[in-house]
Amino acid sequence: MESKSGRFPFPFQPYPIQESFMEALYTALDQGKIGIFESPTGTGKSLSLICGALTWLRDYEEKKKQEAAKLLDRPEECDAVKEENSQLSEPDWVSEFVQKKAERDMVNKLKDEELKRKKREERLEMIRHNAQLRYAVKRKASEDDEAVKLLQLSREGVESESHDPEEEGLIVAEYESDDEATPKSRLCDDDDDEDLEEDHVTKIYYCSRTHSQLAQFVHEVQKSPYGAAVRLVNLGSRQNLCINPEVIRLGNVQMINDRCLEMQKNKHEKREKATDLEPKRRRGDAKVTCAFSGFENLMAMRDEVLVKVRDVEQLLQHGRESHTCPYYSTRMAIPAAQVVVLPYQSLLHASTRKASGIKLKDQIVIIDEAHNLTDTISAIHSTEISGAQLCRAHSQLSQYCERYRSRLKAKNLMYIKQILFVLEGLVRTLGGKVGQNPNNQSCQAGSELLTINDFLFKGQVDNINLFKVQKYFEKSMISRKLCGFVEKYEGSGVNTHSSSKNKENRRTEGLGRFLQTLQNKPTDVSEQEVAVEDKPNMASPMMLVESFLFALTNANKDGRVMIQRQACLAQSSLKFLLLNAAVHFARIVEECRAVIIAGGTMQPVSDFKEQLLFSAGVTQDRILEFSCGHVIPPENILPIILCAGPSGQQLEFTFQTRDTPQMMEETGRVLSNLCNIVPGGVVCFFPSYEYEKRILGHWESTGVLQRLQSKKKIFQEPKKASQVEQVLSDYSKCIQRCSNAGIGQTGALLFSVVGGKMSEGINFSDELGRCIVMVGMPYPNIKSPELQEKMAYLDKHMPHISGKSPGKALVESLCMKAVNQSIGRAIRHSGDYACIVLCDHRYARTGTLQKLPQWIRSSTHTHTTFGPAFASVRRVSILHIVQYVVYVLSTF
Repeated sequence: MESKSGRFPFPFQPYPIQESFMEALYTALDQGKIGIFESPTGTGKSLSLICGALTWLRDYEEKKKQEAAKLLDRPEECDAVKEENSQLSEPDWVSEFVQKKAERDMVNKLKDEELKRKKREERLEMIRHNAQLRYAVKRKASEDDEAVKLLQLSREGVESESHDPEEEGLIVAEYESDDEATPKSRLCDDDDDEDLEEDHVTKIYYCSRTHSQLAQFVHEVQKSPYGAAVRLVNLGSRQNLCINPEVIRLGNVQMINDRCLEMQKNKHEKREKATDLEPKRRRGDAKVTCAFSGFENLMAMRDEVLVKVRDVEQLLQHGRESHTCPYYSTRMAIPAAQVVVLPYQSLLHASTRKASGIKLKDQIVIIDEAHNLTDTISAIHSTEISGAQLCRAHSQLSQYCERYRSRLKAKNLMYIKQILFVLEGLVRTLGGKVGQNPNNQSCQAGSELLTINDFLFKGQVDNINLFKVQKYFEKSMISRKLCGFVEKYEGSGVNTHSSSKNKENRRTEGLGRFLQTLQNKPTDVSEQEVAVEDKPNMASPMMLVESFLFALTNANKDGRVMIQRQACLAQSSLKFLLLNAAVHFARIVEECRAVIIAGGTMQPVSDFKEQLLFSAGVTQDRILEFSCGHVIPPENILPIILCAGPSGQQLEFTFQTRDTPQMMEETGRVLSNLCNIVPGGVVCFFPSYEYEKRILGHWESTGVLQRLQSKKKIFQEPKKASQVEQVLSDYSKCIQRCSNAGIGQTGALLFSVVGGKMSEGINFSDELGRCIVMVGMPYPNIKSPELQEKMAYLDKHMPHISGKSPGKALVESLCMKAVNQSIGRAIRHSGDYACIVLCDHRYARTGTLQKLPQWIRSSTHTHTTFGPAFASVRRVSILHIVQYVVYVLSTF
């Protein structure tokens, strides 16, 4: 039932912290702020974001409508105060003319906007009335339509090959660089593009880390008071939204993308040549188009997407029933949508934003689960390419250039030769040569970290203007052309049409065999090399080359290139590391009206602001911070910092001490005592997979695991992500079974790893997580070259607060962010309770303690000995068992 309290519609009576959250969110959006919102897991953060943001959007649209109506009724009141901005030296008639012209322009603009808005509303209203009727008609005729489409597809496919005898689709069009293009022609192109694009209404872009989190958000929207009226579009990748069985079965993301784009290109070529009725000789297999991308169907599904909120699964189902592509129809719906739900990559990467049709100017962006936003941006813009891929790209582009040399314009040849020259330089930095099998070229093993400029000097390509090369990649689409070229000819060696063994056939046959040899494995390679080659490859790695060269256009101080040389050239690699994530986040905060960065645990906020916001040009007065406590009462959580074990051994899991038998055995005693008194589920987090394996092996040899097994059934985090759901299901069933039995084992013990598959996005509510044990502090590997370079960058470019090194602060922050994510899994609702045991005396340090979330920090107790800690856990466990029974009974 919808709550009527306050100005925010809500599906139930909100908690006070939810009302405060929505008020602060409304203020941030209304004032164009960069908001940092921290709301613990289990406090209804998603619903607060939905109701707060959509309430603001509703009010904003109503306000614009009222202003437009007022100005249309009384245009003379428009801009009454413009006189004071005019220069004193201007004559009165000039000022009056300028003012009246501005008034007329504004009124005309408002009239256009009002007309467009009314047309949009009328169209959507018509869709709402006719959607069911159209769907029924379509479903009734689906079998006939499908048969007709398949028949038409087969005919079109047979004809499409004959319509492309000269391979025009594989040849890059004539290229004109920015220096040569006239200003007039560039201006005209831009104007044409703008005229063709639909106006974007004010909207909210919501992004999160995983597709499951996005699906959960969409379900919350569906349940909210706005679920029936809001126009929401759910974006996803082709891998998630494609319904063409011939494409989706390819499996590999890049191959799916390439195949889809090829089908779209074939469709456009077929449309352009539809009037050409001249019979042509068949020259091979027909070009296939996608049967799910009919324009009328896409437009119809676009409208239906805007009428009803759907998650990805519902979009796929609707697409299959209507025989229409969900991927392209959702993108066509972006301009008219009020809410666009999309993954991180689609929003945080500029090229992906552009390709998806996303425009951020004066829009709202909400980034959820943003505790690792800085690292996520760095990872998205970092890229790696192997020696084998560089050699393949060079060989394929060389063959492409050789085959079409006589048909390529001078500018195209110049840029292709520049790309080949750069590829030679990149291979040279790895110690190899192009034109030879990379598997047979040995390299001197080792790694090297260079600045961007030093790397370009080392490869002897510093004289190439990579910005112009990047522009050529974008405009000419050479990477896509090369993919089509390779796909066409890599199988030519086995294509034998008996009627035409002419010179052209022999030439393409030889070319096809050559391209195949670039991917075939030599017979004398080692098993390790075979494993590398067996990985699924895209048709051409030129897309990776394009991404790597784009990364090299970053400022010299903002990135580093790591050269990793292995035993042979094929296994060696080049990796670009982005050090300054703010450079790519700056455009988002500049363009957007407001940006909301939300998460369950945003601590430490100071590091986040320094590295991402201030470095992106955001001033302190534009930042609004909001942090709330939990919905549970303070007594429902017992965080303990445990400094010593039962035998008095100090708990300190440094790299020097954690592997000692004494420390491992003391940890086993701590866990055994806790399992004896804590009911239900206990989740134990280790700092790494390596340490988990080591300590479990020691416990097995000393009998600790057997003692634990007598009280709790033991489960372990699986190595494969596909097995996580099954392990959690078995873990949950075991706890439920033990609870019902009342004798024998008292529950289950789950061993997990910080930063692993179960430390984020998994909820250990109620009996699944009555106690969370954190073994040691999960510091990152300080010897990692990437981390050392990042620390050095921060020390050089970030302010030293209180004399502390920003690089060392980064290491501490990475550790505590991982801890906060893991221990925040236990509390999920107001009646939940749990104990959190931090096993390391270093957690008691003031600076470390301050990095815990406030709702945990305020209840934390530090125990220097084990006895009092054990007693408090036992007392709280008994008390909460009674309280939880009362809570469960009250819910019925």
